[in-house]
Order: sequence, then C-alpha cells, then structure tokens
Amino acid sequence: AKCLRYCRQSRGLIRRGNVSQRLEPGVIVPCCTGDPETQDLELLKIYRANLLLLEGTDVNARHKLGWTALMVAAINRNASVVKILLAANADPNLGDEFSSVYETAKEKGLHSLEVLVTREDDFNNRLNIRASFKGCTALHYAVLADDYVTVKLLLDGGANPLQKNEMGHTPLDYAREGEVMKLLKASETKFQEEQRRREIEERRRFPLEQRLKEHIIGQESAIATVGAAIRRKENGWYDEEHPLVFLFLGSSGIGKTELAKQTAKYIHKDVKKGFIRLDMSEFQERHEVAKFIGSPPGYVGHEEGGQLTKKLRQCPNAVVLFDEVDKAHPDVLTIMLQLFDEGRLTDGKGKTIDCKDAIFIMTSNVASDEIAQHALQLRQEAMEMSKKRIAENLGTDVQMTDKITISKQFKEKVIRPILKAHFRRDEFLGRINEIVYFLPFCHSELIQLVNKELNFWAKKAKMRHNITLLWDREVMDVLADGYNLHYGARSIKHEVERRVVNQLAAAYEQDLLPRGCTLRIMVEDSDKQLLKTKDSSSPGADKAKMPTLRLEIVEKDSKSRKLNIQAPLNPENITYFL
Repeated sequence: AKCLRYCRQSRGLIRRGNVSQRLEPGVIVPCCTGDPETQDLELLKIYRANLLLLEGTDVNARHKLGWTALMVAAINRNASVVKILLAANADPNLGDEFSSVYETAKEKGLHSLEVLVTREDDFNNRLNIRASFKGCTALHYAVLADDYVTVKLLLDGGANPLQKNEMGHTPLDYAREGEVMKLLKASETKFQEEQRRREIEERRRFPLEQRLKEHIIGQESAIATVGAAIRRKENGWYDEEHPLVFLFLGSSGIGKTELAKQTAKYIHKDVKKGFIRLDMSEFQERHEVAKFIGSPPGYVGHEEGGQLTKKLRQCPNAVVLFDEVDKAHPDVLTIMLQLFDEGRLTDGKGKTIDCKDAIFIMTSNVASDEIAQHALQLRQEAMEMSKKRIAENLGTDVQMTDKITISKQFKEKVIRPILKAHFRRDEFLGRINEIVYFLPFCHSELIQLVNKELNFWAKKAKMRHNITLLWDREVMDVLADGYNLHYGARSIKHEVERRVVNQLAAAYEQDLLPRGCTLRIMVEDSDKQLLKTKDSSSPGADKAKMPTLRLEIVEKDSKSRKLNIQAPLNPENITYFL
C-alpha cells in the first residue's frame, strides 16, 4: 500500500512494475548501504565529475536525449556529485528535454528500445517509460527520489521551487508526506517573498514608464496615464471587484497597439498566454458573437469554446486587447458591459469565468481627425509662444517646446459627443476607467522614428550582405518630411522603403555593392536649407522640389564615389501600342 501511494503521489512518473522492490533503500541508494563496494562507486563518481570539469566540460551540457548531469545526480541521490556540479555553476532550473520513451524515439528517429535502454542505463531505471518528463528540473527529480539532502542542496543552490514542468506540475506536486514536503512548502513561501521583494525593488529602480519609453516613441501623456493605473493595481490601490478598462483613441500607426503589447510584456513573463488580442473587425455581424463566447449547446463548434473565453480561462489576469472596437457589432458591446462591470463572463457552455484581475484595452480611430487637428493647433500655438519668449528674452536661455496636453474642455465638448454618437450607450462609456489620447508626432519624435527605421535596415544590410550603412541628420530631416498625419509611423516606414531601400535593392541587383563596403546616404544638391511642407505626402505637395537622396560608396581614403544606379522602368513612362 505504501508503494502504491507513492506511485499515486508521484503522478505516474514512478514505474509501477516491481515497484516494491525498486523502492528498497539498498537498491535506490547504493552509497548509503554501508557496503564498501558501493562507497567506492560513490568516490569514483565524484572523481569522474571533478576530472570532467577540470578538462573543461560544459557543466550544463545535455545528453543527446535531453537531460543534464545534475538531473542524473539528483534522481540517483548522489548528493556529493550534486554539490560539485552546483559549485561549478550548474543551472538547477534547466528543464529536461526528454519527454516519454516513445515520443523521444519518434522525435529523434530512433528505435524505442534503444531510447529505453539508454534512458535506464545513463539516467535511471525506475521511472515510468510512458510518462512525460519534459520540463522537469533537477529539483523535480530529487523530489521523485525523495532525497532530503539533495533537495536542500538544490534549493540552497538557487533552484526555483515554483517552476513547473510541461505538465504544469511543481516539485511539490511529486513530494511524499514528510521532511521533503515540509522543506518544499517553506521554500515556496520564502521564494515567493524574495521574488516579490526583488520585483518591487526592480520596479522602483526601473519604473513601468521608463520601460515603455524604450519601445514607444513619444506619447508621454498616454504612457503616464497607463503607468499610473497599473501602479495602483499592482500596489493594491484599486477596486478588486472591477477590472481595469482603457480606451485608446488616436490615428492609425501611432502606438496604440504597441503600448498594449508592451504593457502585457511588463506584467506577464509568458506573453503568449498573458496577451490576448482580438481584431473586432471579425465581429461585425450578429451571428459572429458566437465566436466571442462560444456557440450554445446543439450548435456547430459548441465543444470548441469562444476565442475570448477559452483564452481567459487559461489566464484570468491577462491583458486583453480589443483592436478597432468601433467596428464590432452592438451585441458584442452588450457582452462587454457585463465583462467590464462585474469582471465575469459566461461562455456558451454556461460556465462563468472570473476575470476581475484582467486588464482590458480597446483601441479606436473614432474622433482621430479631431484629436490630430486639435493637437496640431495646440502645438502651433506652443511654438509661437516659445518664439515670442525667445524674442523677449534674448539674453537668457529659453528652450522651444512642442509638448502639449489636451484640455478637459475639448474632451468633454468635442470627443465625448462623438463617442456617445458612435457607441450610443452611456453605460458603456461609463465603465471605462481611462480614455487615453494618442497625439501626432512632433518633429523631434519623427527624427527618432526615422533613425529607428534606418538602424533596422542598417542591421539587415550588415547581417545579410556585410554592408555598413551611414547617414547624417540632414537625411533624417528629408525622410521625416514624408510623415502623413493619417498613417502615423507607418508613413515613415514606407518613406524609408520607398526612398532608401528601393535604391539599395536596385544597386544590389545591378552588382554595384561590393561585399564588405561602406555606404553613405546623402542628400542630392543640398544647400543645407531643406524645404519643409505641411504634409509632403499629400496629393497637393510639390514633389519636384523635394530633395533627392543618393547612395555613395566610401573608399578607403575617405573619398566618396556616387553610385550610378539605373532606374527601373516606371509604369507611367511605358508606351503601350494597340
């Protein structure tokens, strides 16, 4: 009965065949029997471990079937070898890549008998050959071996008692009643406290706003609003009965979706589970509500569940992005009322999902033109005010600024009526905690966007063709003039592709770029006085006056040689004969 209970608590990982014999101490722990031969064997293992480390063997090297030396030592209760390996910086949190005998044989293209013999000879012969061990750490194996000394060594060496294997089990799930279980429970509590303390300290030194600014250019007001709300939630200063709900407003390509992604990355380590994105353009019809929460009983797809409910059940505190929510059918908004108000959702099967800890973010292009025009007007007024101050204080240092804030009056008198007219529900808008406004980029932010895009292509050129790409500020000014208010950062991306990357591709095709060369992007016939237009990408812009960009090869003597790139045929210049 004792052996069968041990098998049940090990969740099927211990082999059931002849289990009563295999669990005898003399068989599992030969070094503890007091037999001189087994003691010599233990000394031999220690000697071999030290010798291999002295020869420079990687302490974290894996067997061809997926396990490490530390895992072998842990399952065989070789505490002395575990101590040596940990002292040599073996990682106790590496997961085993071995699944079951048959799965591994299929993956590696080997016969299952060969895998079985190798596993039993090199690793251990008392484990269930059908169970999956993928993701098991040395601590999992030490707990399966029920070895208190090895478990303590691994925990002291930095093993994470909360780490789960592929089956979702922590080491505690495999522990028997006794000292090992008590040790693991105490270690879990201590580890959680230390982890929380480290996270708090890290957040103090490196706040959310600072992390978001590394990935998002501009939008300081939006970042500050989101950061403040999440800080309240993390520190317990929020209403636990209601989830956080944001509405992101602004033009396309301005950073709304990216801010939601980076927020999820900050909150969850596993972004795949912690970030749920639903494109609401897929829910424009009434019958598509079923995709949202799942079909009712008796309908096709009932067993599959809904796109949102299925993912929320896996991660109830996820960051959920409803992209372009203004395109959703009104019946979907009705479901959201319950979701935003009470933090729960009932799926097609009648099961209720509690998601009060989730963060819901909606994005919309509604009122984007009004926000953009108002922001431009405010920015123009701020620039004129700065120029006036500079003129009045010639002797002092006055900085020009284009940082602006949308007034409360504009939000209430202009934006609120537009939102009300579109969504037609005050109760829907009333459940939104924060309406976050994304503003058009100012010139300094456009320069950052251009620089980021050019750096992206410079890395590609270096990695793929060993070509070094250089440019100066004047080039960035020219490319920044391609900004289109309605397309946001995407217009800068397209401008760089159109005016720089197209030339690079044509020059490479014509064999004008020697491998390992240095290229400089220059402005053609520049007098350093660049023409600036309000919107260079608008149909009425004078394209004839736009500065031209050219590519030059920088020679070894620092002299430049212009590339003579033959322009591909332009469809507008082709003559068609009937």
